Amino acid sequence: MKKMHVKRGDNVMVIAGKDKGKEGKIVTAIPEKGKVVVEGVAVVKKHQKARMQGQESGIIHMEAPIDASNVMRICSKCGKPARTGVKILEDGSKVRYCKKCKETFND
Repeated sequence: MKKMHVKRGDNVMVIAGKDKGKEGKIVTAIPEKGKVVVEGVAVVKKHQKARMQGQESGIIHMEAPIDASNVMRICSKCGKPARTGVKILEDGSKVRYCKKCKETFND
């Protein structure tokens, strides 16, 4: 399993690719492939055939996975995209923090 700097539920900004500058929340993280699915980003059209009787076929819009290296976590304190680091507290627990303002994230 690969280590990723973001996880599900983080607010992120896309820093590279066709959706550069867009913000959203991570819906799914796929650490095996190093990808994330962000709501409202990388929306693709999928042509879906009806599988069961009563189910409709048609074109549906869905978010496609993008590489985790193309997103950066938005700090809740400074409101800017920032790199994250890991601190080990006195009690031995690990917390992520913003490298710009040194504020810890409460996950």
